[in-house]
Amino acid sequence: MKKFIIFTITAFFALGFSRVFANTLVGEAENRGIDSTCLSHLTQLEDYHNLDGLNITFAHSADPSNHPSLHTSSKKYNNGSSFFAATLSPDSEFCYVSVNKFTVINNQSCSGVAQARLDEDSTINMKTYAEGSYIHIYPESNEYQLILVSTGDSSCAMLESQMLWPGK
Repeated sequence: MKKFIIFTITAFFALGFSRVFANTLVGEAENRGIDSTCLSHLTQLEDYHNLDGLNITFAHSADPSNHPSLHTSSKKYNNGSSFFAATLSPDSEFCYVSVNKFTVINNQSCSGVAQARLDEDSTINMKTYAEGSYIHIYPESNEYQLILVSTGDSSCAMLESQMLWPGK
């Protein structure tokens, strides 16, 4: 009987713990009562960035649909990790969105990452600072800013920032 009780308690905690990892960022936001327009934008962000790691939502405790909310997702890869954060700010029928995605890559240099970006889009602007320790990448439209920071011969920290005003 004692083994059965211990097994039941262990199974209960294991299922509860796995549920934390299984919930989507949108599911977390929906459970918290985030504004429907903002929820729609978060759905698009989650799909676009393939967010399926540990997801956490911070929202106003009394009135989440009328106040800004913070949504984070962390994911571990075999060659690094990423941290995604989006702030959603409802404004009547609009929702303003700021996005930051921080990625650590352990098997590629920043110059390699920059070259891959340049190969992908030859129109982007690129500036190098401190003898290549920092690389700033941005398109003509300034729709995003990408900062690469060298963390070793074959590792790079990458921060991508973006502000969106959907509908305005």
